[in-house]
Order: sequence, then C-alpha cells, then structure tokens
Amino acid sequence: MTHIEADQSFSAERYYFSQLELGRFTLPKCRVCARLHFFPRLICPHCGSDSLDWAVPSGKGQVYSTTVVRSKTEDYTVCLIDLEEGPRLMSQVVDIAPDAVQIGMPVAARVDRVDGMPLLVFTPVERGQA
Repeated sequence: MTHIEADQSFSAERYYFSQLELGRFTLPKCRVCARLHFFPRLICPHCGSDSLDWAVPSGKGQVYSTTVVRSKTEDYTVCLIDLEEGPRLMSQVVDIAPDAVQIGMPVAARVDRVDGMPLLVFTPVERGQA
C-alpha cells in the first residue's frame, strides 16, 4: 500500500473526493491498529485513534450483496463490495449486465466520470485474476 500525506486542515470526506477527482482511490489507514476504513473520517472507527495516513488499496474485492434497480431509462446495480483490505462499501458493478452480477463475484475498482463527477465503480474480474 502507498501512503499519501493528507492536508488535515479539511475534512476526510473532502480529501477522499479530491483524490477521486484526480483518478485515485484512497482510504484512511490507522497508524495504531493498521486497519483501513470507509466512509472516510478523521477518527478510526476501529480503535478511536486520530493518527491516520491515506493508503491506496489494491482495489480488489468481491460482491457481498447486489440488487438491480429497474428504471425506465436503464437498469443498474447497487452492490456492497468487500475490499481485500477489509472495508465494505456501496457502489455499482459496471461493464456487465446487471442481472449477471453475482454474490462472491471478484471485482476491481475503477474511477469513472459520470455527469462530470468522479464515481468509484467496480468491474468484474475473472476468477484467478482477482
């Protein structure tokens, strides 16, 4: 994991989104218990420490749960993704038919732009490549 020094004068959430804007997926990592957490905040939810670094996770994970949102324009997924490093986060799995997304499916993170804004999404990875 790569550690990134953050300007702590602004919020963890703002830093997270500023990194997504640059195409980087980063998460806070506690210097005391060494765990990553999501959603970004300045206090470790695991041990309460305020001694944090910013780390670049592998982006590898697997689908913990999934649902398909059906709309008049297009169907899409809403998924919970378990990252290899531990955190679970909500996102979408793209580049695959929504009905084809399965629990346990290996995925990899990617930063896309949607309506001009950065969005963390996941793409399927063949088993053995995850």
